[in-house]
Amino acid sequence: MLSPYYRKIYYYKDYYLDFFNELSADVQKKFNWTLELIATLEYIPGKYFKHVEGTIGIYEIRVELAGNIYRAFSFFDEGKLIVIANGFQKKSMKTPKIEIDLAKKIKKEYFDEKGNK
Repeated sequence: MLSPYYRKIYYYKDYYLDFFNELSADVQKKFNWTLELIATLEYIPGKYFKHVEGTIGIYEIRVELAGNIYRAFSFFDEGKLIVIANGFQKKSMKTPKIEIDLAKKIKKEYFDEKGNK
C-alpha cells in the first residue's frame, strides 16, 4: 500500500515552534490543517504554499483566520522533505524583509549543519 503522504514536514530547531506555541488554539489548528494539506496533496494550491519571489528555494506557507494573516517560511531538502524555518503574523501588504532574511539565514544554517555531519 502506498503512503498517503507526498511530502514530510520537519521543524528545524525551535524557530517555527516558538512562534506556533504563541498562537491561539484556532490558529494552531489552521496551521496544522494547512501543513497536512501540504504533506498529503500531490498538487498544493498556491493559496496555501507559494515560492517567495526574489529568493532561491524559500516557500511561504499561508494561513488566514478571522481576518488575520500568518505566514511560515520553508524550504525543501532531498526533494520531498519540507523544512519549516520561521513564522510570523503578517500585518502589512508587503512581506517584511527581516522575515525573509531570517528564513534565508535559517536555511543556510540548516544546510551548513547538515554538511558538517
